Order: sequence, then C-alpha cells, then structure tokens
Amino acid sequence: ALDTLDYEQTIRLAQSISPYVDIIELGTPCVKYNGIRIIEEIRTLIPKCLTLADLKTMDAGLYEALPFYTIGADIVTVLGAADAGTIKGVVEASKTTKAQAQVDLINVKNKLETVALAYELGAHIIGVHTGLDQQAKGQTPFEDLRKVQQMKVGLKISVAGGINKDTVRQAIDAGADIVVVGAAIYGAADPVRAAAEIREAVERG
Repeated sequence: ALDTLDYEQTIRLAQSISPYVDIIELGTPCVKYNGIRIIEEIRTLIPKCLTLADLKTMDAGLYEALPFYTIGADIVTVLGAADAGTIKGVVEASKTTKAQAQVDLINVKNKLETVALAYELGAHIIGVHTGLDQQAKGQTPFEDLRKVQQMKVGLKISVAGGINKDTVRQAIDAGADIVVVGAAIYGAADPVRAAAEIREAVERG
C-alpha cells in the first residue's frame, strides 16, 4: 500500500518493489492527492501486478467506483460503514470489467454482521483494517482477523494494519488471503530490500 503523495516518487517506488508484490495499492491519501491518472499509469507500467484503488467509498458507490474500474483498477474499496446500497453500487461497478470489490471494516462496530452483508451483496474481498490512528493507540488487526476467518463465508480476506516482516506470517497463519504492507515498505530506508525481506518471510512458510 503506497500512501506517498508525490506522483513521480510513487511511480518509481511502485516499479522498484513490483518484483516482490502481487498487488499495488494506491492508498487513499495518494489517490485523493494524485487522482485517477496514477491508477492508469501504474496499471500500464506494471501489468503483472493487480492494481487496487483504495477509495474507501462512503456514498454514490456505482458513480464513484465505475471510472476507476474503467481506467483499469482491479480492486476498489468501499467502506463497510456505508449504506448497503453504496456497497452494492461498487459491486455492480466491478462487474462491468470483471474486477473485484473490497469492503473495508475500518471503524465498523458490527464487523461480523457487515461481513455477512458484504457476502450477500456479492463483494469479493473483506478488508480487516486497523487504521493508522488506531495503530498509534497500539491496536492490531489480528483479533478481528481471527473472528472473520472463523465465519468462513467464502470471501477472500485482506488484512492491513502495521504488518511488517516480523508479523506477516502471523497474518497468513491467522487466515489472511491478502496481506497489506504499507509503511514497513514505503517508510523503510531501503524499500526494495524491505519488500524483498517481507516476500521472503511469506515464501518461507
């Protein structure tokens, strides 16, 4: 997950770490600051990786998500706290390009109910997400991940929130299908080395 704001820096960073990742996520601050064009460029320059636009849509799901799917985003996020109609709109938008919709559980109180709703509405991925402000208070996503995994509803599970080379296996062992790493890569002194080390930890099993 790249939350960097500088356009060229983000492009260079994405290209340099791409050998070690499967999905390049353009984080919410990055997308808000740089706009839809950065999704298009990343998709063109790095076709081997899936591209995720972390819109965290809260309203007007179809209207907001559709342009990002059309431009080439493989995954777009919608907030689990949004209205069911908003979530459904993002799901419907994803069908136009046979892409995926991810429902983000950040700050959702009734997480398990929202997981069930996301499945009912046809979402593809559920995002167990401890935000930066929550991490600053010492919170982690692992307990929520365990509870969601135990539901076994058939959705892929993504986990985000302070994951690094020392905790990436913990996330996988707890049932995550997708592990999101942000600051541990883009904030590292050597992002390429950090990405390689995390990939190595994943592959080691």
